[in-house]
Amino acid sequence: MKRKRYFRSYMEISIVGGGSWATAIANLLSDKEDVLIFARDRDVVESINHNHCNLKYFPEVQLNKNVKASNNIKDVFRNNYIINAIPTQNIRSVYESLSDFITDEKVIINLSKGLEMDSHLRISEIFKEIFGNLAYAIVSGPSHAEEVIKKMPTTVVCASNDINLAKDIQEIFNRDYFRVYTSTDLIGVEIASSIKNILAFGIGMADGLSYGDNAKAALITRGIHEMERFAKFFGAKDKTVNGLSGIGDLIVTATSKHSRNNRAGRLIGEGYSLEDVACKIKMVVEGIPTTKVVYEISKKHNIDMPITKEIYEVLFNGKSPNESVKDLMGRDLKNEY
Repeated sequence: MKRKRYFRSYMEISIVGGGSWATAIANLLSDKEDVLIFARDRDVVESINHNHCNLKYFPEVQLNKNVKASNNIKDVFRNNYIINAIPTQNIRSVYESLSDFITDEKVIINLSKGLEMDSHLRISEIFKEIFGNLAYAIVSGPSHAEEVIKKMPTTVVCASNDINLAKDIQEIFNRDYFRVYTSTDLIGVEIASSIKNILAFGIGMADGLSYGDNAKAALITRGIHEMERFAKFFGAKDKTVNGLSGIGDLIVTATSKHSRNNRAGRLIGEGYSLEDVACKIKMVVEGIPTTKVVYEISKKHNIDMPITKEIYEVLFNGKSPNESVKDLMGRDLKNEY
């Protein structure tokens, strides 16, 4: 039986968001398609349209000429293929005002990670509340924009409840330097890609405290157990946590110089406040609100998440990072599994 196809042989794609990841994906897709970026920053729009670069994030990279930009968000909804690349906590407010522009033929491809603070919803659930059963997929995995824009080898996963949609997006995104796998475990990919940011923040905090490699290895390993425990509670598959959106993305986010979450954690470990961190990084650190959401969910459902709990205490209750580490090390002794 011939599978349903969502994409034509040629199309125009819109990306909501003008940050580094949106820019890297826009340039990747523009090898074959026309791409329109929505950005609030007029300077970014001007630099893309007139200089073919995003001066704010990649001033040294020349973008393909069929990458265009607009600061009128209604422009991007003229296309049927909408890529979301704005921070999770802004999704509802941006898209709710645009419900009149969303029709059944639109497809949402999400690049963002995290859980919504007030509702505790995953991103697919936010879009479903706003638009109903719209075609939706997420592209996730170990993929720093700084490397993708330079066409360094990268591998990700595209997850959707509709395998046909996932396969079509796989074909659209796949390049000789950008390999895409498919998955139908949407819950697992969304949860794993959210929790890895919490763990990367915690590992950065250990770096900031100068705790060394032993502590880092323990946080990664025990953190994976937390990720798995939380994801399985909501019906995710074990293999997904062990895959690109889970352990794969955790490795890159926890260890890379490009990681905002790791850098933010390191600054907290060094004694900086959340306000200081925001001033220094100047970009959204998704691990911070996600920590609050995951902690609240774990408390509600009695899911054992000791690392997440201690990071929450540091971020939101003013507990010292050193005290949190002592409390983690002093927990009741138990079997590893």
